[in-house]
Amino acid sequence: MAEGTVDYYAMVEEAWQLSDTARDYVKNAGRDVDNAELWEKLFAPSPLVDHERTQAEGGQPLQKIFFKNPYGLQYRADHKDWIPFRHGALDPAYLQVI
Repeated sequence: MAEGTVDYYAMVEEAWQLSDTARDYVKNAGRDVDNAELWEKLFAPSPLVDHERTQAEGGQPLQKIFFKNPYGLQYRADHKDWIPFRHGALDPAYLQVI
């Protein structure tokens, strides 16, 4: 990818990686893990996370994690997991039609 371009695909992949990490953490715990624990152990330490926005808009209990890029993770209570979502606009200049 050329310098100065935005790799939205990589951003989504990073979101999925953090989602998978959370899923693995819960699976390996072998017990119920609340979102506050996931925040403390996995999400808060991540350099992707926009702490200020997540604390302001993420909900109580925590339902959304906002990243510093246009993506984040949202909690699906029916599946008890976190999946990527887009919370910001994408710049069409960086989108490629395949």
